Amino acid sequence: MLNVPDLRNLSRQELEDKIIALKKSLFEMISQKETGHIEKPSGIKETRRDIARIITVLNEMKQRKDK
Repeated sequence: MLNVPDLRNLSRQELEDKIIALKKSLFEMISQKETGHIEKPSGIKETRRDIARIITVLNEMKQRKDK
């Protein structure tokens, strides 16, 4: 699980890179779930929430920049 305060200290590019990596990981987990070989099914939910946290931080950065 990613912490929001830690995410706020990262640059925009680092956050976008994390989103890409998490989406790849999510795709792999969903594929494993479909084949029945997933070790940690709760990881899907956790990864989705981490992606949402990063998107939220990116939106906050954008709003601060627009002001």
